[in-house]
Amino acid sequence: MSHETPYARLTPDLVLDAVTTCGLWPDGRLLALNSYENRVWQVGLEDDAPVVAKFYRPHRWSDAAILEEHAFAQELADAELPVVAPRAFAGRTLRHHEGFRYALTPRHGGRAPSLESADQLEWLGRLIARIHGVGARSAFAHRGQLDRDTLIAQPMRAVLASTLLPAALADRYRSAIECVDRAVAARLQAVGPVRQLRLHGDCHPGNVLWTDTGPHFVDLDDARMGPAVQDLWMLAHDERAMDALLEGYASMRDFDHAELGLVPALRAMRQVHYAGWIAARWLDPAFPAAFPFAAEPRWWEQHITDLYEQADKLE
Repeated sequence: MSHETPYARLTPDLVLDAVTTCGLWPDGRLLALNSYENRVWQVGLEDDAPVVAKFYRPHRWSDAAILEEHAFAQELADAELPVVAPRAFAGRTLRHHEGFRYALTPRHGGRAPSLESADQLEWLGRLIARIHGVGARSAFAHRGQLDRDTLIAQPMRAVLASTLLPAALADRYRSAIECVDRAVAARLQAVGPVRQLRLHGDCHPGNVLWTDTGPHFVDLDDARMGPAVQDLWMLAHDERAMDALLEGYASMRDFDHAELGLVPALRAMRQVHYAGWIAARWLDPAFPAAFPFAAEPRWWEQHITDLYEQADKLE
C-alpha cells in the first residue's frame, strides 16, 4: 500500500464488506463525509440506524495510539459527556479488513454552533471543562503532545521536501520558519510550565455539532497531550467570545489564565502545520482537488509573509 495514495484500494464494495464483517447488514447506501486525513462514510443499514465508518490513514497512528483515542472517547461517554465513541464488536473497537484499519460509530447529526451566542459559548466552555476534568485523570502514552517538533519542525521538513514550494522561495521559507520557531520558543519560556492533559486537540467549530438538545463533540483523531487553552482558542474569534467560553469553563473547573499567553504561539504553530500537512499529503488525489491554491507560487509567497507577521506579533 503506497504511503502517498493509501486509499487507492478503498472502494465502496470494500467499505460495505468491512461493515458486514461486524455482523451488520448494509443496505447499499453510502455517503462520503467531509474528511481528508482519513476516509469517512455514512453507511445505511437494513432495519437499523446508519453508522459512520472511519478508515484510518495508514502509517499515521499506531494501533496502540488509536486504541488510546477510543478509550478516551469511551471514558468521556461514560462520564455522560456528549462525545461519540466507537462501537465494539466482539470486544474490539479497532477493526482490520483488507489491510485497512477502521472503526464504526453511531451517526449523530447536527449543525454548526453559533459562535456569536454567549449562551452557546458558555455551554461549550462548561462541557470542555468537564472533558478536561476527565482528561486530567491520566496521560496518553502513545499519542504524543503539542510541541514545536510536531507543529513546526516536522511540517517544515515536509514542505522543504515537497515540489509545491518554489525553489526560489526555499531560503525565505526556511528563514521565516526559524523566526517563528524562535518566537514561539521565547513565548513558551515566558509563559512558563503549564499543566499538560489529554485534550480533544482539534476543537474547531467543524468538530462541534449542535442539535435541539445541545452540542456534541466528534473526531478525536488529533487528541494529544497539551494545555487546556488548546481546546478553547479555536472557538473564540475575539476577546468577547473567549470571555464567554472562560465564564462557562470556570463554573466547572479552574483555568490558569497564564495559558492565554500561549494562544499566539498555538496559532502560529497551527499555521505552520497547515502548510506542512498539505505538502505531506499532496500525492493523495483528494488534496490537489481540495487545496488547489497550494500549487500556486503566490500562495507560498503570502504564506511566508504571514509567517513573518506571526513571528513579529509573538515578539
